[in-house]
Amino acid sequence: MKILFQLLLIFAIFTQVSGQNTGYKPGDKATDFKLKSVDGKMYSMSGYDDVKGFIVIFTCNHCPFSVKYEDRIIDLAKRYSDKGYILLAINPNDPEVQPADSYELMKVRALEKGFNFPYLFDDGQKIYPQYGATKTPHVFLLDKNLIVKYIGAIDDNTDNASQVKEKYLENAIAALEKGEEPNPNVTKAIGCSIKYKK
Repeated sequence: MKILFQLLLIFAIFTQVSGQNTGYKPGDKATDFKLKSVDGKMYSMSGYDDVKGFIVIFTCNHCPFSVKYEDRIIDLAKRYSDKGYILLAINPNDPEVQPADSYELMKVRALEKGFNFPYLFDDGQKIYPQYGATKTPHVFLLDKNLIVKYIGAIDDNTDNASQVKEKYLENAIAALEKGEEPNPNVTKAIGCSIKYKK
């Protein structure tokens, strides 16, 4: 009986510790952040007034999956900013592990592609674990109160935008516009693993 109790106690402690950085789930309230963008300015969600929500996308310079989505992300920012949804892209990678994702090279990439959204650097990698991002790209749709409404992929076809059948993110936004909950509210993010110091 004593051994069983000890095993249960060890399991409980392990679960608590391992679950600390599991990230958000739909319905959770996201913590605001203050991160530096490629324009040298600091951005936070509290800096925006009269918005309907936020499209937070963890992405980066080097990942082939992220590169394939760049034009789609630019298009999303263009179309949805006028509708009250602010797109904020965050590079979560440690540049010491992946030099192609340095802040300086972020500025180069943003200029090359003409990014029309803040491209933020998660310096010290403090934000992505809170969200639970595991891939680039990885999307988190929040309402104006920072309640998480959708987590996952932008759509169902990484390789070819013209062959997309399910626009998960856009469908989730459409649901919010109708006052409904997105369905699905979680999909599997497909992309590169986030690069962090081990």
